[in-house]
Amino acid sequence: MISRRNIRVKVMQLLYMMDASNGETAIKTPVVELQKSFDSTRDLFVYLLYFLTEVAKYAETDSHKKSSKHLPSEADLNVNTKLSGNQVLWQIVEDASFAKANERLNPSRLINEDLLKRAYNKLLESSEYQLYILSKGREKNTEKDIIRFIFTDILLPDEVFTSHLEEHFNNWDDDCEMLDQLVNSYISKPVGFNFQEVISPDKWDFAKSLLITTYNKREHLLDIIKPKLQNWDSDRIASIDLVLMKMGIAEFLYFETIPTKVTINEYIDIAKEYSTEQSGHFLNGILDSIHKELVAAGELNKIDFKQTR
Repeated sequence: MISRRNIRVKVMQLLYMMDASNGETAIKTPVVELQKSFDSTRDLFVYLLYFLTEVAKYAETDSHKKSSKHLPSEADLNVNTKLSGNQVLWQIVEDASFAKANERLNPSRLINEDLLKRAYNKLLESSEYQLYILSKGREKNTEKDIIRFIFTDILLPDEVFTSHLEEHFNNWDDDCEMLDQLVNSYISKPVGFNFQEVISPDKWDFAKSLLITTYNKREHLLDIIKPKLQNWDSDRIASIDLVLMKMGIAEFLYFETIPTKVTINEYIDIAKEYSTEQSGHFLNGILDSIHKELVAAGELNKIDFKQTR
């Protein structure tokens, strides 16, 4: 489920940290740090799904509490529990891989009932929820839509909830966009995902190779970039843009299965998202120019980095 774009962002973040580090704060084992970063993403992913299931199941908890009052009202006795039987919810809960991930993470230790109640009450007030409980049957897309609505429209916009995530997961700020994609992708197809392997072996190989290649070849890559920066004020070039340019050129030179057009478009999009307003245009011009020069010089042979060591 982790895309190559997600991988590029992770590698960019780590390379940026490595560039910014020095002395005793330098990162000594980058591949280990990259693995830890993906593990942190997995833990946050598991927690978000767990929290979603707990919000959905809170409908039943709330129902029992209200109906067991000494003098329950008619409204108390008629709380709708359709959400607690949501098919997507139970596909998540009954997933053996998810259960195993829960055992390791123990997400229940992080949740408090007030946070669940807050999310559930917001849901109760929504027209989307009212339409959901009034609909008959359990149409597959409707079941998915209400879980997606809880995540996208109830939880993510809630500063109390995101502050809760920041408190317990220091990677939330870096990974929030990626987790948005992962959770929504999982809701669309909540089967066949291995929570013990959040990144597939082939993508992990790509991630390691991109990190190692860009880092070990950084001086060579910078030598290619420098002539293109003569008309630019170096003090105004964002450090993250230099990291992205090195990664892009590394893909040009050493990743034979990736089309150069794909590389350029990916790094333009990442620059727009993570750097300055001008960065997308800046990277487009630099990478396109370098690509044309490499082609003209016959140097774009896409040699695997391993063959150059």
